[in-house]
This record gives sequence, structure tokens and C-alpha cells, in this order.
Amino acid sequence: MSAVVLIAAAPATASAEAAAASPATVVRGQPGSACTVRPLAYPPDVYRADAEAIDPTGRFIAGTALRVEDTGNQELLLFWDRDRLTTLAAPPLGSVADVNSSGVVVGDSWIAAQGRPWTYRDGVFTPLPLPPSWSAGASAINEAGDIVGVADEAATGIRRTVRWPAARPGTVETLDIPRIDPAPAGITPDGTIVGNAGYFAQETAWVRRPDGRVADLTVPDAHSTLVDSAAGHWAVGRAYLDGGYGINVRWDLRDRSWSRLADELELVTDVNAHGVVVGGDRIARGGTSRVLPGGTGASAIADTGVVVGSRNDGRLIPMRWTGC
Repeated sequence: MSAVVLIAAAPATASAEAAAASPATVVRGQPGSACTVRPLAYPPDVYRADAEAIDPTGRFIAGTALRVEDTGNQELLLFWDRDRLTTLAAPPLGSVADVNSSGVVVGDSWIAAQGRPWTYRDGVFTPLPLPPSWSAGASAINEAGDIVGVADEAATGIRRTVRWPAARPGTVETLDIPRIDPAPAGITPDGTIVGNAGYFAQETAWVRRPDGRVADLTVPDAHSTLVDSAAGHWAVGRAYLDGGYGINVRWDLRDRSWSRLADELELVTDVNAHGVVVGGDRIARGGTSRVLPGGTGASAIADTGVVVGSRNDGRLIPMRWTGC
């Protein structure tokens, strides 16, 4: 596989795309609040567009879009550097997973019945190496450039957590996670990894320290826990209590203690290094939350507090919240 395989079209000019996007509007939050929301630039002829990942500084954003054509649907990848938009045709079943403050985006595609993860930076796609006879997908990238994901062996169905270390470009390593079907969900700046393992509806969240130690992320009286994201020393996810009742929780990775998030949150999608959580149409700080104005769904939050996601305005359009 080569990088050329992944590049389905040349980048659209950022100035043309930005000029074609809907004019920016500001929606104020609660009275006296500085919380505002604006649409991000997006291609004007798409059926939907969504901002799905943001780096810790809030500069780089990545997302996807869908263009409906007479000959079929065209999937697109969207990359924003501040307010400059680059639009690329996506590889088959292409998606974005994460982006760091160096502007390195990680994502996935499906080519020849095999999961093919990749990175994108400065106009160049680079395929990530795979273990022999394995299919893989990338989950997250940290500030050092270390990438984590999951790999499946085609012949046996065995699942492993893998890491593409920034210190050894072009290599992939299998990590020892003594759990059933371990799948990583995030990696923090110091190399701490969080993920989930176990059979369906019986999963348990876990954390792997940089020295290789692995421990469960649990909640008392919960029969299952799932982690969705991590940043700094925080991780967020959900705990399922007896009877199937679920609560959103935040773990402090320093000691694996947990706290219950605001009940108004229908789901959690991301957390920043300060422990601020977003999910659905809300942003939460511990047990309190507030509605994000003018929004349908928040996908990711930067350490600066910038939130990105989407709004259903007759079609799905990408949004950015600030000051919330």
C-alpha cells in the first residue's frame, strides 16, 4: 500500500471553500455569558458536514462531509487550520479519529477488505504499517505523536492493542493488555492509554501506565464500565449499574477514583486536560452542566475550551463554540 492509494483527489483551495460557506453567525448563550457559537467553513454543495476532532490548542480541527452526486455519494475529509479549510476526497469508508497540536491527523479507511489507518499532515497522507496479515484502525494520537489503535488478525479473529511510536517512525508494536479483546480509546501526553475490553455488555474500562502496568477503571456496584476519551489525568465514560441503568462518570487517572457527571448529560464524547466534559448539546464541569447554544451535538473539546461538533440546520453543518 502506498500513500497515493489514499489520495483520491487534490485539495480544494481553502479560499474558495471558505468563501462558499454560509456567513458566520453568533448565537449568545445564557444572559451575561460570553459563550458563542459560529459555523465553520464547509463546502456549500454537501449533504452533511461535521467537525469531529480538535487538537489541545484549538488550532487544528478535522471532520468529514458527504456530497451527493448523480453518480453516487462522495465522502470527503475536512481539515481546518484556524479558519483555513482544506477539502479532500476521502479514501474508501474514510473517517477521522484524532488530531494533535502539530497538525497530525489520524484516521481510518477500508481497502481490499482490510482496515488501513493513516496519518495526514500538510497535504500528505501516509499509511501506518500493519502487523502481517492483520487489519487495524487508529483511535487516538498524543502530543508526542504516539498513535494507538486496535488490530485484528484475519485468520483467528484475535484482537490486540497496537501502538505506532513517534520515536520509531514506520514501526508498529503490539502491547500486552491482559484483557479479552482490548481496544484503546485514548492516549495522554505521558503515554498513558485507556480503553475497553471484554464481551459485549460485559465490558470493563482499563488504563495502561507508561511502565506497562494495567488496571481496571471501575465504579462500585457497576456490572460494566466503558471509557470514551482521556486527556491530562482525566478519562470519561459510562458505568452501567444493576438493571441496566447507566450514569456518566469521570475518572481521575492518578488514583482511578471516579465521580458522577451531571445527570443532564445524555452522553459523553470528550474531555480536556482540565476535566471539562462535552457530550450531546451540553458542556459539564463536574456535577454541573449547561446547554451549548445553537447546537445539536458536541464532538470534541480543546484544552483552551473551544468545542467543535455539528448542528442540524436542515442539513448537518460543522460548528465551533468558544467561551463556554
